[in-house]
Amino acid sequence: MRNNEVLLLVNTLRKLLRRGVNSSVINIIAKTHPADIALLFRSFTFNEQKKIFSLILYVEKKGDVLSELDDSLALNLFLSLNKSEIAKIFSKMDVDDKSKLIRLLPEEKRDEYFAIMKEEESIEITTMMSYPEESAGSLMNTKLFYLSEDCTVSEAISKIRESADTELVFYLYVVDDRKHLVGVISLRQLILVSPTKKLKDIMIEDIITVTPETDQEEVGKIASRYNFLAIPVVDNEYKLLGIVTVDDIIDILREEATEDLLRMVGAGKDSDILFKSTMEASKIRFPWLFATWLGGLLAAIVIGTFHGLLSNFIILASFLPIIAGMGGNIGTQTSTIITRGLATGRIEHEGAWKLIFRQLKVGLLLGIFYGIALGIVSYFFYEGAGFFISLAITLGITVAMILATFTGVVGPILLEKMNVDPAIAMGPFVTTTIDIMGTLVYLSIAAALSKYIIM
Repeated sequence: MRNNEVLLLVNTLRKLLRRGVNSSVINIIAKTHPADIALLFRSFTFNEQKKIFSLILYVEKKGDVLSELDDSLALNLFLSLNKSEIAKIFSKMDVDDKSKLIRLLPEEKRDEYFAIMKEEESIEITTMMSYPEESAGSLMNTKLFYLSEDCTVSEAISKIRESADTELVFYLYVVDDRKHLVGVISLRQLILVSPTKKLKDIMIEDIITVTPETDQEEVGKIASRYNFLAIPVVDNEYKLLGIVTVDDIIDILREEATEDLLRMVGAGKDSDILFKSTMEASKIRFPWLFATWLGGLLAAIVIGTFHGLLSNFIILASFLPIIAGMGGNIGTQTSTIITRGLATGRIEHEGAWKLIFRQLKVGLLLGIFYGIALGIVSYFFYEGAGFFISLAITLGITVAMILATFTGVVGPILLEKMNVDPAIAMGPFVTTTIDIMGTLVYLSIAAALSKYIIM
């Protein structure tokens, strides 16, 4: 749904709700995809959300909408429903979606909702919730389809037709008599071979799997690397527990990318920050801004130590913003490239030094170009800027950009080696470090050359 369509539909539904034309709202919602309804909900007030949700006729669609909503919106709406309605919705939802909703609840409230489920459902969800949050175990769908290795192709096709309620995707998992995963077959492969052949004779035995404890980011990387539509989850004995499907994999990739972007700019990692209260959002962003404030204070102290130099050569102060700006820019560019390379697995630690050297050459080339350009501008267009002041400016920006490039490369690599998310290297820390270093280098070079400058 495009932005103009969203705006039009929001305005239409709002007018219909105001006039009490519920039948028209029901018709529109019935024709709208659950993902689009979830998108529309971002523009409605909480009372409007409750009203529209109550006008969704099919229980299954209500469950789909809840699973598509942003976490904060889903939680608020979920808590507004009565227990009998929740029980009906739960009966139509997948286990992984139910588990996600229950995880959003405060711990003291969870038992109330377990009580309205069937015993086997509550046990299943409790098991899933025992796995770490944002792990394969917390995401997997346990309502899966699998076949015995002794099954023939003809029997397998018959069983597929009888299993409309299970999560089939495009892969068929083959297990032994102890439910241990032994192979996988694609639907395409199944229909192309002889109906009398046994699955163990045609299955692929080299299977890529994950454990329930595998981090969701790693699951996303594996799916992206091998172009999988689903990934099987197995325990230590290779017993098949569930699968992470393509819809969850897409959500993983989106969530991890959003998290990295938010952390890069020091806005926490919660993608729902837009919907948090003023106080909550301020608390999340305060520490990162404090780091920048502290870095700026240190940069001010550095500038203060060169007070005498700047008093004698005030023109040097004019170029401080561009020195810091260019250093910060190239440092952020470099650390973004490196962080993304580490995240996608395209950068390995073994070849890190070769990469550092290559990026330093880029920083050197760009530093020399912009350094000479700025030196020429200062020499010809700034009154009082002689050769040595222009030389100080040229060397200052060149060295600052090289140091910024080095920081942008080494920062993420070192952080990952220390098992810290390299996205943290972005934003305040890289920018602040570069500001201090760039200012110190520039003014130190100017101080060293000051004895050659004729007043």
